[in-house]
Amino acid sequence: MTRLILASQSPARTKLLTDAGIRHEVLVSDVDEDAVQARYGVTDPHDTALLLARAKAEAVASLPEADGALVIGCDSVFEFDGEAHGKPYTADVARERMLRMSGSKGVLHTGHWLVDCRDTEESGESGAAGSGATLGHVTSAEVHFMEMAPEEIDAYIATGEPLQCAGSFTIDGYGGAFIRKVDGDPHAVVGLSISTLRGLLGQAQVDITEFWTTGAADPALLRAE
Repeated sequence: MTRLILASQSPARTKLLTDAGIRHEVLVSDVDEDAVQARYGVTDPHDTALLLARAKAEAVASLPEADGALVIGCDSVFEFDGEAHGKPYTADVARERMLRMSGSKGVLHTGHWLVDCRDTEESGESGAAGSGATLGHVTSAEVHFMEMAPEEIDAYIATGEPLQCAGSFTIDGYGGAFIRKVDGDPHAVVGLSISTLRGLLGQAQVDITEFWTTGAADPALLRAE
């Protein structure tokens, strides 16, 4: 059975895969994001997202637990007014950003990097040979925000949700109340594009249907809602 490892501690990413019925494991990297950026001197938001996704994927791929699996690493960077915004971490930074974002728009870049850790020669245990692939792609979406009152921003920050999110917002939590529309793949805004994952797996000669389980959200229940 082919294994897929998500190199991320993000609950939103693993929930997204679970709801899509994609069997996976989680193995968190210990990548120092600031150190990686400093080493390579990358400042462009698009390139930063891909660089960090690659660093995470390759860090996990080097672990013995990843042997024989495919590893997907992801990282999201929000671009606003030409600046790259990662996680704010503090209430003051989140508040300053959200006051500027109110009624405006920005672009959320999510980098994806896939490493095929399977043996490149067929074996009796795994059946299929690995591709040796190590490849990536960035999926971006433009996010349009509604006007946000200072009191709403403070209430949102008080939930703690935006402090650990790229750009200081989410689309799948409390922050969804402030997003007017998304131009592009909404999954990329959550943190992992399922269609991009499918494409990368395809380049590694793996069909995403190999990971499908019976754990996806029930369409009948969704229609009933």
